[in-house]
Amino acid sequence: MTVVNSATEAAPVMTDGVRCAVADSFSQWRTLVSQSFVPLEVRSASRTFHGTLRSRVLDELSIVEVSANGHQVLRTPTLIAASTRQYFKLNLQLSGTGLLVQDNREATLRPGDLAVYDTNRPYTLEFDQDFRTLVLMFPHDALDLPAESVGQLTAVRLPGDAGLGRLISPFMVQLAENLDVLSGASGHRLAYNAVDLVATMFESELNLRRDPVAGAHGDLLGRIRSYVDARLGDPELCPASIAAAHFISTRHLHNVFHEADSTVASWIRTRRLEHCRRDLRDPILTDRSVGTIAARWGFVDAAHFSRIFRTAFGETPSTYRRA
Repeated sequence: MTVVNSATEAAPVMTDGVRCAVADSFSQWRTLVSQSFVPLEVRSASRTFHGTLRSRVLDELSIVEVSANGHQVLRTPTLIAASTRQYFKLNLQLSGTGLLVQDNREATLRPGDLAVYDTNRPYTLEFDQDFRTLVLMFPHDALDLPAESVGQLTAVRLPGDAGLGRLISPFMVQLAENLDVLSGASGHRLAYNAVDLVATMFESELNLRRDPVAGAHGDLLGRIRSYVDARLGDPELCPASIAAAHFISTRHLHNVFHEADSTVASWIRTRRLEHCRRDLRDPILTDRSVGTIAARWGFVDAAHFSRIFRTAFGETPSTYRRA
């Protein structure tokens, strides 16, 4: 077994915004992989190697097509400790077979299959033979789902021929084959639409896995959250109006959220902030002021919005937009 710890960098080529880099040695491959994703340890028993990375980076989202000889990558506790940003990676197996291990689970991936894993926890990804895969890497906070919920799905095979996988797998294949199209404002939005589709698939899978004896509160919470999401732009949205719309008391409403370790107010605020954050980075909306975007999602007081945005994300909305 060969473990690579030093490298001579392969020179990438940029065409139509797509970065293409070819490695003809393990040393080159380790450098390419760590630069394109997060730092990883690379292992293989072979003394010859060839691999290609085609990638498109849009804001903090990366779409990378990987074609290579069989090898193994490991995300170790030491490498994790040196990282500051937390990402999810979604793999779509295009050819060959892969084995993903994380959180005491294993997923064997065949062409068309999808699986998610978290760069903030150790994982191993192994390919015995030549393979091709598409990797969608995005920050935890780009996904409209709690990271702990997604953690229930790490290293779980999501088949591309069943459920929502039948819709999302072909869409991801088209992304892999059309990286050059993902340019400008429309490309940025399309890439984040892919993340939204992934979130929908995850939420569907989590709903299927929930214990049905969790009872009416679980179903009620889901209905309430959907109701809130559809009305985030209404500045009058409040516990009283939400409770009335669901024919329950405000006390009962607060109890439902308490069981989910949350509050009504924090849920509304978080969802509004997430939408504002997304809009502030959307190139199509550059002509809209920060105040307009804030008002679009129910924040009528610009100064108040700026304060809570800074508390949530560590910088003002204007600074975040310019980054």
